Amino acid sequence: MTDSFDLGEPPRPAAKAEAYRVLARKYRPQTFDALIGQDAMVQTLGNAIKRDRLAHAFLMTGVRGVGKTSTARLIAKALNCIGPDGSGGPTISPCGVCEPCRAIAEGRHIDVIEMDAASHTGVDDVREIIEASRYAAVSARFKIYIVDEVHMLSKNAFNALLKTLEEPPAHVKFLFATTEVNKVPITVLSRCQRFDLRRITADKLAAHFAEICEKEGVSAEEEALMLVARAAEGSARDGLSILDQAIAHADLEGGGVTAQAVRDMLGLSDRGAVRDLLGLILNGDSAGALASLRRQYDYGVDPQSVLRALLETVHGITLTKVGTPPDAAQPMEERAAREEWAGTLGFPALHRLWQLFLKGHDEVARAALPIEAAEMALLRAIHASTLPDPGELARQIRDGGVTAAATAPTVMPQAAPAPAPVAIAPPTPAEPEPSRLPDSFIAMIDRLDDLGQLALAARLRHGARLVRYAPPEIVFSGSRPIAADTLAELMAALKTATGQVWRVTLEDVPGEPTLHEQQVAAEDAIRTAAWESDMVRAAREAFPEAELMEWPGKRSVNGA
Repeated sequence: MTDSFDLGEPPRPAAKAEAYRVLARKYRPQTFDALIGQDAMVQTLGNAIKRDRLAHAFLMTGVRGVGKTSTARLIAKALNCIGPDGSGGPTISPCGVCEPCRAIAEGRHIDVIEMDAASHTGVDDVREIIEASRYAAVSARFKIYIVDEVHMLSKNAFNALLKTLEEPPAHVKFLFATTEVNKVPITVLSRCQRFDLRRITADKLAAHFAEICEKEGVSAEEEALMLVARAAEGSARDGLSILDQAIAHADLEGGGVTAQAVRDMLGLSDRGAVRDLLGLILNGDSAGALASLRRQYDYGVDPQSVLRALLETVHGITLTKVGTPPDAAQPMEERAAREEWAGTLGFPALHRLWQLFLKGHDEVARAALPIEAAEMALLRAIHASTLPDPGELARQIRDGGVTAAATAPTVMPQAAPAPAPVAIAPPTPAEPEPSRLPDSFIAMIDRLDDLGQLALAARLRHGARLVRYAPPEIVFSGSRPIAADTLAELMAALKTATGQVWRVTLEDVPGEPTLHEQQVAAEDAIRTAAWESDMVRAAREAFPEAELMEWPGKRSVNGA
């Protein structure tokens, strides 16, 4: 007899805690309303579904992290949704609760096939798609093929797909996604309805990140979220990855995600330190600028990041000077500093600083000694800030400055002692002086020619319709648009030429004809008068086929 023991049910293993999902996966858009920054595409798809004008192939392109694959899955859900009661049709707002919606969201729907073209590049992989596309969908309304990074397919694979892509079965839809649309053959592009997904703006990303932080129960400073959004460069996935890291980096007991913590994590330079550094550069303080740069370097800031921050600051000052509305998320002290610099710095100085910092940024990126290259770039900018503006230098030479006086003996080495002072004397009163304002618009154009501003003078002769000339104010007609940079260039040139600040504006009135049009009209009047003169009329009667022609050697109709 064998004893038996009732051991009962075996012990159940403890339930495993649900694995952590990164924010980029946890908050992947499940509806078109959650897809931020792509309103134009959503409207187009919505109208196509309502009017039953659905294309058989879609191509989503854009930079990484803007929602290409998510959009493809949303389109698959929109086309196959049957609604909570099972009787719905294609809709731009899929319910998310029916079996097709849930299966597609979980990646297990048998009729929605996702393929990574990076690992399935050959003709055999495409042949499987072609053969399977002949059969109807098992349970869904449409059989959908989502091909990610489609540009990785080989040339032969693309060619094999062309015929099916042009005339697919009615139950098949193709959804392609790529970050390098230039590598997709034009024969494929012409068979697809293309959507270019835009970069998401920093303010929309920051608002999106604020909502996620609220859902996660994490407090975050507004400036910190804006720093994360700017670092993401328009990519929602990149931004969520950075935000995930910032939350892990933050001291949750000490205030959550702070701007300073994000700067430390990303290695960004402090904005206040950047403003102080730019002020030292503009003041020509070499020792102070180098010490400020070294101090940031000791804190762990990348020298290239310092040059990039200086570039952003110079760009912001230039936009402020042009009159661009300020960024709402910009700190007040940053805005005040930019407005102050915009009032004191001219466009030539800002353009020169931009070029110097841009060259320094490229040098630091390639240099074996980045910090040393950054120091030399700052010293070069400080040295260039003490050099005279080219226009100012030309004016000094014209006025008989040091350069003109130094070159005078070499121009007239054999001149007699008496006439020598005449060669180096200031210009005679008959010549225009820098402080004298041109008395007419034509005289102003001639002054620009004297300064060497030939291209600017030509643009004004051919494109500017004058409304009012009252030095130091000029009003042009807005009916013939003039570029803003042309107006800014004109004000800078006139300030250099006259030493006074000019005001150049546009008014919505017709204005006078351009100088070129006036010249053409005058020449036409001379031709008409000559053609109707008694002598020419007599010649025309004697020779009916005669034509009025200019003499080849003459420069104008009435020239000698």
